[in-house]
Amino acid sequence: MHITHYLPRALPEPLAGLTTLALDLRWSWHHGTDTLWRTVDPQLWEETRNPWLILESVSDQRLEDLAADAQFIEALRQQLEMKEQHFQGETWFASQYGSTFQGYVAYFSMEFGLSESLPIYSGGLGVLAGDLMKTACDLGVPLVGIGLLYQQGYFRQALDAQGEQIEFYPYNDPTMLPVVPLTDDSGEWVNVTVELPGRLLRLRVWHVEVGRRSLFLLDSNDPLNNPGDRGITSELYGSGQKSAQEMRLQQEIVLGIGGWRLLEKMGIECPVCHLNEGHAAFAILERAHSFMLHSKLPFDVALRATRAGNLFTSHTPVEAGFDRFPPELLLRYFRDYAKQLGISEDQLLALGRSDAYDHGEPFNMAYLAFRGAGAVNGVSRLHGRVSRHIFQPLFPRWPTAEVPVAYVTNGVHAATWDSAVADTLWTNACGKMRWLGTLETIESALRCVDDQALWDFRCQGRHALVEFLNPRLVRQNDNHEGLHEQTKGLAPDFLTLGFARRFTGYKRTNLLLHDPQRLTRLLTSRDRPVQLVIAGKAHPQDSEGKRMIREWTDYLRQPELQGRVVFMEDYNLVVAAEMVQGVDIWINTPRRPWEASGTSGMKVLVNGGLNLSELDGWWAEAYRPELGWALGDRQEHHDTAAWDAAEAEQLYRLLEEEVVPSFYRRDVNGLPHEWIARMRESMAQLSAQFSSNRMLREYTERFYVPMAETCKQRHDDNAALAAGIEEWHTLLRQHWDKLYFGNITAEAIAEGIRFQVQVYLDGLPPDAVSVELYAEDPAGGQPLRRPLTRTAALLGVNNAYLYEGTVAQDRPASDYTSRIVPSHPSALVPLEAAFITWYK
Repeated sequence: MHITHYLPRALPEPLAGLTTLALDLRWSWHHGTDTLWRTVDPQLWEETRNPWLILESVSDQRLEDLAADAQFIEALRQQLEMKEQHFQGETWFASQYGSTFQGYVAYFSMEFGLSESLPIYSGGLGVLAGDLMKTACDLGVPLVGIGLLYQQGYFRQALDAQGEQIEFYPYNDPTMLPVVPLTDDSGEWVNVTVELPGRLLRLRVWHVEVGRRSLFLLDSNDPLNNPGDRGITSELYGSGQKSAQEMRLQQEIVLGIGGWRLLEKMGIECPVCHLNEGHAAFAILERAHSFMLHSKLPFDVALRATRAGNLFTSHTPVEAGFDRFPPELLLRYFRDYAKQLGISEDQLLALGRSDAYDHGEPFNMAYLAFRGAGAVNGVSRLHGRVSRHIFQPLFPRWPTAEVPVAYVTNGVHAATWDSAVADTLWTNACGKMRWLGTLETIESALRCVDDQALWDFRCQGRHALVEFLNPRLVRQNDNHEGLHEQTKGLAPDFLTLGFARRFTGYKRTNLLLHDPQRLTRLLTSRDRPVQLVIAGKAHPQDSEGKRMIREWTDYLRQPELQGRVVFMEDYNLVVAAEMVQGVDIWINTPRRPWEASGTSGMKVLVNGGLNLSELDGWWAEAYRPELGWALGDRQEHHDTAAWDAAEAEQLYRLLEEEVVPSFYRRDVNGLPHEWIARMRESMAQLSAQFSSNRMLREYTERFYVPMAETCKQRHDDNAALAAGIEEWHTLLRQHWDKLYFGNITAEAIAEGIRFQVQVYLDGLPPDAVSVELYAEDPAGGQPLRRPLTRTAALLGVNNAYLYEGTVAQDRPASDYTSRIVPSHPSALVPLEAAFITWYK
């Protein structure tokens, strides 16, 4: 992959390397360059944490002064040398797979949260994408990101004098962002086009360097587009002046179709396409379309050939959360595209429907992603189970446990989220390269850190948070007369609780306020004081979320709470990092099972923070009593009001009877050994397990590498295997309704229970199906599937056979039922063939 850039500003020759450092977002987690940028302009660095903006804003005179500063030039040289060593170093991926993996993984996401200097994210989905990109750099996984460059991004938050949220949408000036135009070998700005009704949309391409990895951002704000189209990438998930639904569709066309066309134009071979949510599902269609053009094969075969390399990761915990588009809107944009694919409008719409014959059903992007994927996963063990229920309509009559949704639990990029003191502690315990390998020694190494060192490190983290927050509180107070005018600064030695997330109903961000007087008593205890730091935004259209913010701002007006509870405005990556590095306890209270994974609580792990969270998402699989505290009973409850009250009571009781006493129970030297023991176990057992290192290695080993090989097999010999699978599927579709069972007998024999099953296959070859015995697991685990053996043709009937098999006598014969399912040595069943026939 060859990339050239247009670099806008010329620097004095001794400072030329600053451009290289500023444009590589590796600085956002390798903090060796922080001192350089603080030296260039201390105020801009503290306010923006954006080296590229600093470089573009600083005066020529300041640059000349720095060019003559021998100490600064030496520090710059050292950082450039370290960067070069990074690029030359051996990586986990290279050592494991060498040259066996050809090409790249194309990672499509609607948002990327890499750094506050590039505000093209809104929340957890984008932060996860950013962490994955950084980890791909660390591990050397050949991954390229595809996203959009928003002119406004997500909104900035402030509170008015009454405590109401107000939103601002500052313009993202590309010249002040760490992005540069992507140019070709002749110096021309790279662009791609997509078709919109009656016109072409021209998309400019920007490049973001993430260490070894590249992120390409598509931008519709090209002067050659009409004014309305220039605003397609104006707002992240925005509505603008046109229909919000139509704008979302346009953005997803840009991301999916435009993104794949960019890869094709640049000649970047991507055997694996990873869709981070269904927003980019149109890439599936464009990938198949491109294969059609190269192979001269029909769409059905092209989709069969390419889907084996498509991975769809769903983050949605409820079916209503998927993007849907009315059929008439979808066809307005895709009528001509369907003709290019050589399929009818109904065939196209059927790819996004659970019922192909329901002409009023909206087009569901997650269904399109599922139908074009070679694998699908949720983002925690529990979310995998929930997702199997959500996607059950695509697999009628299949048991929920067999709906083909795996799971890879999310993780966080530890080097991004650890504090400076945490980095020192981890380096001393585990070495400088600890997050770049397979993490086997992390747990044992952490157990060797003594109590005094752990407690000193935790206290330093809390002190740093207070030092960060108190000046910000002063500025907030000045801006909002009457709202925070009595707010005192936080104390560095009080037990500090953190609570930060999007304010919306299912996250129950006001569960702590269920009994305000009880919370006040907890916070204002003289002998065991507690302080609470809150942050978060409500979506501009979420009136319930805004009301919840107002409840908190009303609550914290009480004079006795000054210095004990604060609401930090404008929650962003900078505030998030400081909070997870400094709080002692991270609280999370979603309504189960609506938290697909959640990653905020993972970020406190490397910093010695503990979790007190609902048994939902990642915490449902991570929690053990020695690691933190848990809310809930691992069940879902329909009477939400009653259960909210019960869990609020549980939350107060845990804080009053366990959390606070544990923190303040000290020995003669002031060490809380019980608390430190939990810290050590949490850090040792969970930091590696819930890191993005583990997550990306799991994606690579379970999906990327095998999917690339499967995709290659389906592409070879002009897609002969894919064509064969499509022929098999056509036969199944033609004959399946005519399959049926004859007599079934079950007989006790010495070896167990012998079943004999008569099956009539109509015109299907017997190798095209498998006849099985099926039984549910009484304990709720994986069902038993026992293939039966075809033994003899039935006399007097064409294509009918006797199948036999024996099972143990540890359960009655009545527990078993017979079924017919598709069978092909190279097909994915039931993902690619959801046919099934049961006996009665």
